[in-house]
Amino acid sequence: MSGAIDARSLAVVIFLGFVAVSLLLCGLAAADQDDPEHFYAGGSTLGPVGSGLAIAGDYVSAATLLSTTGSVALAGFDGLLFALATVASLVLVMRLFAERLRRKGVFTLGDFLADRLGDSSVRRALGVATLVVLAPLLLVQLTTAGHVMTSMFGLPEGALTGCTVASGALMVCYSAFGGMRGTGYIQILKVAVVLGAVTLLAGLVLARFDWSPFALYDAARAGSGAGAAYSRPGLQFGHGFVGALDLVGFQATLVLGAACMPHIMMRLHPIRDARTARGAGLWAVGPVALLCAGIVVVGLGASALIGRELLRAADPAGGTALLMVTGALDPGAAGPRDSPLFALVACAAFATTLAAVAGITLAAASSVARDFTRTSGAQGEGKASGREIRRARWAVAGIGALAVLLSAYTHDRNPQVLLSLSFAAAASVLPPVLLHALFNRHFDARGVRWTVYGTLPLIGVLMVLSPAFSGTPVALFPEWDFHVFPLQTPGLVTIPVGFLLGLLGSSRAGKDAPGERHRHRARWNGPDRARSDA
Repeated sequence: MSGAIDARSLAVVIFLGFVAVSLLLCGLAAADQDDPEHFYAGGSTLGPVGSGLAIAGDYVSAATLLSTTGSVALAGFDGLLFALATVASLVLVMRLFAERLRRKGVFTLGDFLADRLGDSSVRRALGVATLVVLAPLLLVQLTTAGHVMTSMFGLPEGALTGCTVASGALMVCYSAFGGMRGTGYIQILKVAVVLGAVTLLAGLVLARFDWSPFALYDAARAGSGAGAAYSRPGLQFGHGFVGALDLVGFQATLVLGAACMPHIMMRLHPIRDARTARGAGLWAVGPVALLCAGIVVVGLGASALIGRELLRAADPAGGTALLMVTGALDPGAAGPRDSPLFALVACAAFATTLAAVAGITLAAASSVARDFTRTSGAQGEGKASGREIRRARWAVAGIGALAVLLSAYTHDRNPQVLLSLSFAAAASVLPPVLLHALFNRHFDARGVRWTVYGTLPLIGVLMVLSPAFSGTPVALFPEWDFHVFPLQTPGLVTIPVGFLLGLLGSSRAGKDAPGERHRHRARWNGPDRARSDA
């Protein structure tokens, strides 16, 4: 019994310590948040190390930590591919976008496209795309935070709503008062906590197998019950032709979707110069790569020490594998929740989800405050009234309240469907818009609208008609079956459609575009390239 008391006391201490330190950091950052430049772009004061770690923190979500661990444990080689795609996506962000998206006075993707194309009419379309991408992701993260808090303190299932409300309240405080710099501090703190917990867990797993990765992998393959199939791609989606297409589509969606998430892009705009961008890239990719390596080791350990049947019984998608493996590594505890190791890892998972929802909420509220109004500050100047900051803070409160309300209706549904929707929308809309804007001189506001308003409805239709929505035990509505689209993720269809619509929508208008827009673009590119070459 004393072990149980110690473990749960440790959980309380770690939880309260993280909350207290993060609120203190937000309070310190809030001193000058009445200036929009500080509220939206306070990350410019973090330097290359702080900016890189903040980007890494925003990038690491519950999907990275929990879902990827479960995929490695249950799907073997497929899970390893997902971990590699996660790192590859961040490399793509930092190599392709970090230097090109930085600009003073640009706070959202709507700001960037309006400045880049010289046409403010694109703001609303980018605002719609931003909210469609972030809303499902916010629901998943917030629900996960409630579940982790409930599990961490050993509370009954009926306490889930209260835990979700508490997580939402913390989220609103972080985003509304801390702004960009405050949430950046929290992301840096989160990276330290999560990386330490996962590294410790991975070390304990390897120690069980005499520090031999080969022995660990052999044991994981035996525990999976899949035999040689554990070492080949296709276990997650099937080994047939449709399964191969689903795997390719999922990988493309993961790489492009994670690369262009609005809350990640928001971290890039305040970066001061090309040298800082390159330094931030190293400090962002390094911790994420190390974290993904640890996740792979822990996932293999879950398969080896627990086994496929018990993992699937707890969660068909394997989302509890990270927490379950702590019990196997601490056999002296009376149960998983009585283990100090469980308390440490659960707090790290909670820190991950809570910091993620703060960053997502701030990005969504910034889009509401700037992209859906006529009174945003002029791009390139970074000026806006105190009214806009108040509007952004009210947007944070409104989005937080709505997310808490909606999460009550989605907490018992498979989160993978909402994640698929979010990543498919991000991968199919934002990369076409950004890449066309950066490299296609004929691209214009009409192309943006065609891409956004043509691709998003197609994603919705294909998701509803897919096995992710109905017809399978892990579908959003498993009791129904009306799927006719065979792929679980529509990215293999919608990503090319997004690029094609952007090209077709702007080709005719681009040829007749006024010379002023091209002069504007040249003016934007000239100094930027000069700074990049410096």
